[in-house]
Amino acid sequence: MFEIGDLIIYGSEGVCRVDDIGIPEMFDIDREHPYYTLSPLYRQGKIYTPVDASVFMRPVISRQEALDLIHSYPEIDDAIIENRNIRVLSEQYQETMNSHDCSDLMRILKSVHHKKKVMDQRGKKLGQVDEKFFRKAEDLLHGEFAVALDIPKDEVGDFIRSRVESFCTDLN
Repeated sequence: MFEIGDLIIYGSEGVCRVDDIGIPEMFDIDREHPYYTLSPLYRQGKIYTPVDASVFMRPVISRQEALDLIHSYPEIDDAIIENRNIRVLSEQYQETMNSHDCSDLMRILKSVHHKKKVMDQRGKKLGQVDEKFFRKAEDLLHGEFAVALDIPKDEVGDFIRSRVESFCTDLN
């Protein structure tokens, strides 16, 4: 069970702060079970969810875990996730995203980036499904890394690039 003030990943919402644990003052709510009152960090609103909900919840990764993941970026498989059937392609991306694992989100980003380079060389554009899941993965990963690294969300991309470039230069 999480504590008030904890920062957690809540389903596909991303980073949320636990504001309260208890029975919210709402109509049509199960008064037998406690609820988390969550505040998403990157949008307005409140989320009320039973403490024992089936929605995926986990603590935000630590600073060291984020740095380790960034350090491992060059080794992440960038095999292109590809399928001509848009529905199947969406399902493949969604299945990877449903792991809620930062390394899987990084794999999506690296794969789509690689796919974009290939498409650019062919004079073609990246598909809408690829762009959609790239944006989703980037939003979730950057939100969690921003919290873990204690930097603004809009600086995470540059932070990752500078660390990866620095690491790759050190290898040569």
